[in-house]
This record gives sequence, C-alpha cells and structure tokens, in this order.
Amino acid sequence: MQHNDLHALYGCGPVTFTGTSDALFERRLVLDHVIDPKAAPPREQFEAFAGAVRDVLAQRWLKTSQTYDRVNPKQVYYLSMEFLIGRTLANNITNLFLEPIVEEFQNSKGVDLTELIEQEPDAGLGNGGLGRLAACFIESLATMKIPAIGYGLRYDYGIFRQEITNGYQSEQPDPWLNRPDPWEVARPHETASVPLGSSFQVQGGQIIVRRGHPTHLLGVPYDRPVVGFGGKTINTLRLWKATTPSVFDFGEFSSGDFFGAVSDKTLAESVTRVLYPDDSTSHGRSLRFLQEYFLVCCSLADIVSRFRRRGNKWSSLPDKVAIQLNDTHPAMAVPELMRILLDDAKLGWDEAWDLTVRTLAYTNHTLLPEALEKWSVHLFEALLPRHLEIIYEINRRFLGDVQSKCPGDDAKLSRVNLIEEGPDPKVRMASLAIVGTHSTNGVAAIHSKLLRAKTVPDFAELFPKRFNNKTNGVTPRRWLLLANPNLAKLLTSAVGNGWETNLSLLHKIAPLGQDTGFRNKFLAAKRAAKVRFVDWIKATDGISLDPDTLFDVQIKRIHEYKRQLLNAIQVIIWYNRLLSNPKLDIPPRTILFAGKAAPAYHLAKVIIKLITSIGRVVNADPAVHGKLRVEFLPNYSCTLAESLIPAADVSEQISTAGFEASGTSNMKLMMNGALTVGTQDGANIEIVEEVGEENAFIFGLTTEQVLNSRDWYNPKWHYENDVETRQALDLIFDDYFSPDEPGIFAPIREMLLERGDYYMHLADLTSYTVAQQRVGELYADPNAWAQKAILNVACSGKFSSDRTIAEYASEIWQVKPGPVV
Repeated sequence: MQHNDLHALYGCGPVTFTGTSDALFERRLVLDHVIDPKAAPPREQFEAFAGAVRDVLAQRWLKTSQTYDRVNPKQVYYLSMEFLIGRTLANNITNLFLEPIVEEFQNSKGVDLTELIEQEPDAGLGNGGLGRLAACFIESLATMKIPAIGYGLRYDYGIFRQEITNGYQSEQPDPWLNRPDPWEVARPHETASVPLGSSFQVQGGQIIVRRGHPTHLLGVPYDRPVVGFGGKTINTLRLWKATTPSVFDFGEFSSGDFFGAVSDKTLAESVTRVLYPDDSTSHGRSLRFLQEYFLVCCSLADIVSRFRRRGNKWSSLPDKVAIQLNDTHPAMAVPELMRILLDDAKLGWDEAWDLTVRTLAYTNHTLLPEALEKWSVHLFEALLPRHLEIIYEINRRFLGDVQSKCPGDDAKLSRVNLIEEGPDPKVRMASLAIVGTHSTNGVAAIHSKLLRAKTVPDFAELFPKRFNNKTNGVTPRRWLLLANPNLAKLLTSAVGNGWETNLSLLHKIAPLGQDTGFRNKFLAAKRAAKVRFVDWIKATDGISLDPDTLFDVQIKRIHEYKRQLLNAIQVIIWYNRLLSNPKLDIPPRTILFAGKAAPAYHLAKVIIKLITSIGRVVNADPAVHGKLRVEFLPNYSCTLAESLIPAADVSEQISTAGFEASGTSNMKLMMNGALTVGTQDGANIEIVEEVGEENAFIFGLTTEQVLNSRDWYNPKWHYENDVETRQALDLIFDDYFSPDEPGIFAPIREMLLERGDYYMHLADLTSYTVAQQRVGELYADPNAWAQKAILNVACSGKFSSDRTIAEYASEIWQVKPGPVV
C-alpha cells in the first residue's frame, strides 16, 4: 500500500505521501543513523519506524495547528504537572488506522513490531492517576476534534524507576530521554522567558539564593503529537524544558572555575530535571515551587501569544480561551494571568479580574488536606514579589466581600483567608484557585459532594454556582482496543464498529451474558489476555505465574488510605485458613500488587516490604502451593498496566470510604471484565450504580460511618476480640515474615494499634474477608462469573473519557468540536 492512499483509511483529506512504508523506514535508517538497514539493531529500528509513522502524521498535525490559527475557534488549554503518556508508537498506529500498512511492512521486512514497541521507554511524566487522566483527556480532546493544547513539563527523569531489593523499594533514575525521542519536536524559536525576583549561586556545594538580584529562566517548548482516533485531528502536547540565557561563562572557565562557567545552566535545568523532588527539605520545596511557576509562566505566555496572534481583543479572552487547571499545582495561573492583564495589557483591576475568573477553571483531585498545597509567603517574597502583591490584593478585596455578606463572622473570615497566618505565613493555593476561577469541579459524585460539604464548605456557600462534578473517565482506545485485542475483536463481532468512540454501544452485549457461546468466547479472550501477561512478565521480570488461577489485582500508588495493607492482612488470614485446613475448597488465587511509594514516605515503603515478605513465605510454603500466591510486580508503569489490566479477574478498590477522589484503575479494570471488590468510595459508587451491586463485591464502612465513628473507634477492640485478625497481626508483629530482620514491621503495629488506625483497616477487615469469600465462591462457577464480567464490560460506557470531556466542553468550557482540517 502506498502512503498516498492513507486518506482512504482515515480521511486525511488533502494530505499526500509518496513512497512505501518500507522506503520510509529504510530511508530513516540510512539518513538518520547511517546504518545498513539489514544490520540495524532493534533500538535504531524502533527510532526509524516511529520516525516513519511521524512522517505519516506530520502534515495532518501541521494542518490542525494552521486551521486553529486561521479559523480562530475557542480553544482549550489543559495545564497539568503530570502527563503519564507511556509509550506512543502502538497508540499512534492504532489511532491512525495504520494496522494494514504495519502488517504489510512486517511481512515484507520480517521485522517484529512487538520487539520494536519494547524498545520505546515509558514517558513517565506522571506519578499515577492524575497524570494518566491528563493523558486520557488530551487523547479524547483530539478524538472529539476539540481544539486543545496540553501543557506540561519535560522532566529529564520523570517518575523514578522502582527496584525491589531484598523486598525493599529503591529508587533509580529513569533516563527516558537517554536516546532521541522520535515523537518530540523542539521549538527553540518559541522560547518563553520566566522572570524571577532572585538569582542563585553555588557556594561550598550549597545553592544560595541572592535576593534582590532578579534573573530569569528560559522555557524551551518541545511538542508531541496527540493523535485523535481516525487521525482527523492531531492536537499538541507542549512540554517545557528549563534552561538559561547564559549557557557558558568563558571568563570563569578561563580563570579555572570550570563548574562556575556552566553553573547557571546546570541550576536552571534542575527545574525540569525530575518529577516531584523530595519536598521533605526546604530545597526540595523551593524547587517544586519553581516548577509550578515555570509551567504556569511559560504556558500562559504561549496562550496569550496565540490569542493575540489571531487578532483577538483582550475583552474576548474568555470567548476564545478556556484554561483548565488540573489540580492545585497550576493555581499560580490566577496571579500570573492577572499580572499579564494588569502590567502588560494595562487593563484596570475590575476588568482584569473579570477576564481572569471567566477564563480559568479548576479541577480538584483530592480530599486530603496535605495535598491542598500551601506555599510560604517567604518564597513568594524572594522569587515572585509582584505575584504576592497581586495575591494580597485579591485577598483584600475577597475578604471585604465576605465581610459585607457575613458581618461579624470572624471565624469564617479566618477560614476563607487566602493567607494562612502564623510564624511562617502561607498562601492557600486551593483557596486561591477556587476564588480565581469560574468553576471548581470534583472528579466523582461522592468526591464533589464531600468537597462542598467537608473540605471547603465556606467556599461552596459563597460560590454555590461554581461547584460541579465531572466524573473521571479513561480512553477506550488505549485501555481496551489496544490493550486487549482479543476482547476488542469479540466486542466488534457482537456490536459492530463504533464502540471505540461511543462506548455506550457496549450495552448491546448485556443480554449475551446468557448466551453459552458468547460466554465461552469471552472466557477464551480473558485467558488469552492472561497468557499474554504471563509471557510478558516472565520475559520482563522473570516472574512465573499460572494463568489458570484467579488473578486478584491491586495496582495503585502505595498509600495508607489506598489500603494495600488491608489486602495484605486478609491474605495472611487466608494463608492461616489453608494451613489449618489443607482441604479448604477455594479456587487457586494469585494476588498481584503493583505501585510506587513516594521516596520520603517511610511507612508506604514498609508496606511494600511486608507484601514482598508475605510473598516470599507464602510462595515457598508447600502447604499452600497451587492454592495461594502473592507477587509484588516492580516498577509499575503504563506498559505494565496495559498488559496486566486485561488479565485481571478481580479489581481491588479498597480505599477508606471518603478518601479516594475517584480512581481510574477501577474503570480500566471494569472495562476489561474484572469484577470490583471495593468500598463505597470514589467512582466505585457510580460503577455499582451502572452495573448493579449484585455484580460487584462491596464491603466496609460508608463515608458517613467513617466520619461518625472517629470519636470512639478503637482498633485494639478488633485485635482483642477477632481471633483471625489477632492471629494475622501476630504473625506480622512476631517476625514470622521477617525472621532475619526482627522488628522491621513495628511501624505497622504503631500505626494500627497505637496511633488509632486512622484509615480504619481493622474496622473493615472482617467485612473485606467475607467479600473475598464471596469472590471465591462465584469464581468456582465459570458461567456465573463470566455472566457478571460481561455485564461489567457492557455497563462501562459511562467511564469513557469521551463522556467526561463532553461534559467539560459543554458545561465548563463552552467549546464545540473544531473546524474541519
């Protein structure tokens, strides 16, 4: 097939290409790598093949941008500190409908595409659900033909590479940019300037802040294509890299100060060196502060430049620009946009404030107080004094309005004050984001309700029309069509084409759960996914698993509220039951954990050590061989998730009720036919509303019960009165799982029994164990299990990110699908 026939595949309109895919591939190997195509190593083959795919999409990408400039539609700008985009090659092949060309290419060249895909590193520009959501959203924006640009940071190392050594997590840098990234395009001619109120020097190995000596950084943009399904719209993800105007000081070098000659560049580049620097130190917090402002300053400069280049007047800013702040991290957009409108555009305060509020919108992703960022006033004074002036003025006017509405209510004034008073006063960034935007949305119905009622009730009372809910979603292109080809093929055979962009069509398979033939095909697709995962994890990590066991999966960032510890304790209970009754009739089960703990989060690391220690003991015990297996899969990533999620039978969503904002792994797992074991938390509630409680395993306290039991809950009661709970915990505390490292799990005992078990593990443990028993009983009946799993897939339509983006577009942004490219 010739590339000039591509428009017949996916409607590329006037885009034309010459030459075959073979020629493009070989040309890149010869011209880019100066290598004989027949002798090219796999990495060079990957770069050449990905480059050829980029050649295919380049004209459409350019035409998309040119059309936006020409037609001047209202455009969405999505600011996020995280974009967990993972690998790109397979996704672009899928969304460009290039499978026929790729198949022809493989046949003609004898190249294994799977091997090439494995050469691409994950672009780990995110920590977990927040970053993966952002990646899903920008893909849906392109698929739905909505004019949009994503803005983030081009971290050199991104999220760390997790290694498990002797059961402990260790963090290693993940140099995903060590080799050229074939997708990105540097745009040095569009560099942004980032002014700062202080400069920096290195003295005695320490970074010294020089107040009163203004300086500036430079932000160099790197663009990546975001291919919508069908390839008709290709939007842009723009990532900023920090550098400095002074790359090299020849005088310092000549005088012998070799490091000083390049220190400015080294310090500047540290701003985008790594995702989430350790904020347990003042230097780490300062760097994070700089990262957030750097993102906001570069992005808003670029947004304003596009806005003005298209001939727009300042008064039309909210009619042409919709800026979405993904969590609190980009909240500095409020004072930065005000600065631009006041100082650069020379507008009056009232007009600037009106434009700012109507242009910006804020998504809150957490109910945890520690995640609602607060930045020291001293940081603002040193680095962003003008922004602090603007924040103080915003606060003065806002508090004046509150006082006029609620005269004499000093307590309320204190609660809504944008400045947290004290010896080290801080700016409350979430409060600033709420006050300075026209929309604050939560990401699941229960989360939005708790946000208004418990987290920021005063603001909800002051701005009732600003608060709304937008339940999260995930893209079915990557998480079903691409990740689970056997199931995707079965779904297409049952409902036809179109479900990829209208997931509600899957409702048509609901009655097929009663059909023996379809159930058998569904079970065969599930087993094929399990075999693929078993082969992949064996080749990748040397872990051997049995695909004919129940795969019970918990894949999340390691955190106390997500309660991997609860899962681990119930595993010990089942282990004890099997030891006391070897004839216990339960289906063989493999419990799979994956997730990373923040480097400074000691207790989360202890929980990882416990899980790996349980696995070491249980997996070596002949008494439970073939019945129970526990594995912690290292270095959780998009790639691992894409392989594991289709293979999962059980989806563990067991956070303490009232703590998980939404979750997205629950949606991906449901979409692939896993049954949810979960609490009434986050999007679990909406999943159960869609599929029916009888088709999930819901357990534990409700949000209200958690809140109402705070004053009297005593975890020691459960330890003293529940025999199985005490037996399981005693094995942990008596070093049964750590005979060579006595006492290492003392922090778990302290957290559970001495510090009150804040996340109520023991309160939910018995209920959770009962739910797991129900899981085993159902799994023993393959037909009954398949029927419920099919219904979960059928009811997953609500959880497409296309639905979420459609709600953002109509209810917050007021944007429509863009012009035809």
